[in-house]
Amino acid sequence: MIDAVTSYHNHTTWSDGVCAIQDQIDEARRLGLAELGISDHFVLSPLLDPVEWSMPVDKLKVYLEELRDAQSANPDVVLRLGVEADYFPETIDRLRDILTGAQLDFVVGSVHYVDGFPIDESGKLWDKLTEDEVNEMWRKYWIGIREMAESRVFDFAAHLDLPKKFGHRPTADLTEYSDAALDAIASADMAIEINTNGLNLPARELYPSQSILQAARQRDIPLLINSDAHIPTRLTEHFAAAAKWAEQAGYSKLVWYKNRKRYKSS
Repeated sequence: MIDAVTSYHNHTTWSDGVCAIQDQIDEARRLGLAELGISDHFVLSPLLDPVEWSMPVDKLKVYLEELRDAQSANPDVVLRLGVEADYFPETIDRLRDILTGAQLDFVVGSVHYVDGFPIDESGKLWDKLTEDEVNEMWRKYWIGIREMAESRVFDFAAHLDLPKKFGHRPTADLTEYSDAALDAIASADMAIEINTNGLNLPARELYPSQSILQAARQRDIPLLINSDAHIPTRLTEHFAAAAKWAEQAGYSKLVWYKNRKRYKSS
């Protein structure tokens, strides 16, 4: 039986969260989490500079210093240092250089934009798309995930099948593209997450879908369970449902991170 005792994908006021680092730490202590991760957005966008929901790109060092100070001030809580970094083909080389020099425990990889379209910003934007355009957006999203994995910059992929957020699902069979993305994730030795925040959104489903999760398990892709919490009260929200979702797909173990190295839970 899966026991989800870590929560790595979480945000603070350093990006689009509404709480301080200490607030997340205090809740992790109350919950008795084995490990807490903070992974605020770090976005090198060729489209917008700065990105409103990302930390300023020149403040990464300060962000990490604040996290290390929090580690020292809270020795009873295991705090892992991370970022959630967006993949853009135009900026991936610069991102690689920056993250190589940073002392991080993990890097979460995300695709939030497809050809400039902000896929998780607004349901109204999706409502304007035709059926064919929705299918094309999904197809290009999976291509972006594949390219993200092929860059080998990231440790695990965030909220796979994010485009379903507002309930807009493809009507075309895009298995060829999602399979290619999962093959690339497996080849890059990346993990994926079950992201419980999908249950709070119009999609009303965990990320990723059961079919995607089963396809990942068939490829022996490692797994985490995360909440994508922007407030402390959601730090382990829906973790019991996520554990069942994982077990249904055939998973029995989760993975943890330290110093960009992955290890399995006991």
